[in-house]
Amino acid sequence: MSERPGRNDLCHCGSGSKYKKCHLEKDEAERVAAAAKAAAAAPPAAPPPVETRSGRAAQQAPKPGEASRKMPTAARRRSV
Repeated sequence: MSERPGRNDLCHCGSGSKYKKCHLEKDEAERVAAAAKAAAAAPPAAPPPVETRSGRAAQQAPKPGEASRKMPTAARRRSV
Protein backbone atom coordinates (compact mmCIF):
# COMPACT_ATOMS: atom_id res chain seq x y z
CA MET A 1 0.00 0.00 0.00
CA SER A 2 1.88 3.07 -1.20
CA GLU A 3 -0.73 5.68 -0.40
CA ARG A 4 -3.54 5.78 2.12
CA PRO A 5 -6.99 5.71 0.49
CA GLY A 6 -9.41 8.60 0.93
CA ARG A 7 -12.11 8.34 3.61
CA ASN A 8 -14.86 7.61 1.10
CA ASP A 9 -12.84 5.25 -1.11
CA LEU A 10 -13.31 1.51 -0.90
CA CYS A 11 -11.22 -0.10 1.83
CA HIS A 12 -7.88 -1.61 0.83
CA CYS A 13 -8.71 -4.91 2.52
CA GLY A 14 -11.29 -5.76 -0.17
CA SER A 15 -14.33 -5.87 2.14
CA GLY A 16 -16.34 -3.58 -0.13
CA SER A 17 -16.95 -1.13 2.74
CA LYS A 18 -15.77 2.46 2.79
CA TYR A 19 -12.33 2.99 4.28
CA LYS A 20 -13.70 5.23 7.05
CA LYS A 21 -16.02 2.47 8.28
CA CYS A 22 -13.52 -0.39 7.98
CA HIS A 23 -9.80 0.36 8.59
CA LEU A 24 -9.46 4.12 9.22
CA GLU A 25 -9.29 3.87 13.04
CA LYS A 26 -6.91 0.90 12.96
CA ASP A 27 -4.55 2.59 10.47
CA GLU A 28 -4.60 5.85 12.46
CA ALA A 29 -3.75 3.98 15.69
CA GLU A 30 -0.80 2.29 13.94
CA ARG A 31 0.39 5.64 12.55
CA VAL A 32 0.23 7.32 15.97
CA ALA A 33 2.04 4.39 17.64
CA ALA A 34 4.79 4.48 15.01
CA ALA A 35 5.22 8.24 15.44
CA ALA A 36 5.42 7.89 19.24
CA LYS A 37 8.00 5.11 18.92
CA ALA A 38 10.09 7.21 16.54
CA ALA A 39 9.91 10.23 18.85
CA ALA A 40 10.98 8.13 21.84
CA ALA A 41 13.89 6.62 19.93
CA ALA A 42 15.24 9.94 18.64
CA PRO A 43 17.46 11.88 21.07
CA PRO A 44 16.16 15.34 21.98
CA ALA A 45 17.60 17.96 19.66
CA ALA A 46 19.58 20.72 21.36
CA PRO A 47 19.27 24.14 19.78
CA PRO A 48 22.46 25.34 18.11
CA PRO A 49 24.38 28.04 20.01
CA VAL A 50 23.77 31.58 18.83
CA GLU A 51 26.93 33.43 17.89
CA THR A 52 27.47 37.16 18.21
CA ARG A 53 29.43 39.33 15.80
CA SER A 54 32.62 38.64 17.73
CA GLY A 55 32.23 34.92 16.99
CA ARG A 56 31.69 33.91 20.61
CA ALA A 57 28.54 32.17 21.76
CA ALA A 58 26.00 34.56 23.24
CA GLN A 59 24.94 34.15 26.86
CA GLN A 60 21.50 32.74 27.39
CA ALA A 61 18.86 35.07 28.77
CA PRO A 62 18.03 34.50 32.44
CA LYS A 63 14.83 32.68 33.28
CA PRO A 64 11.98 34.79 34.65
CA GLY A 65 12.58 35.31 38.34
CA GLU A 66 16.35 34.73 38.20
CA ALA A 67 17.08 38.35 37.37
CA SER A 68 15.42 39.57 40.57
CA ARG A 69 17.50 37.16 42.67
CA LYS A 70 20.76 38.50 41.23
CA MET A 71 19.73 42.15 41.50
CA PRO A 72 20.81 43.99 44.67
CA THR A 73 18.06 44.45 47.24
CA ALA A 74 18.11 48.26 46.98
CA ALA A 75 17.71 48.13 43.20
CA ARG A 76 14.75 45.74 43.51
CA ARG A 77 13.00 48.13 45.88
CA ARG A 78 13.47 51.05 43.48
CA SER A 79 12.24 49.14 40.44
CA VAL A 80 8.95 48.12 42.06
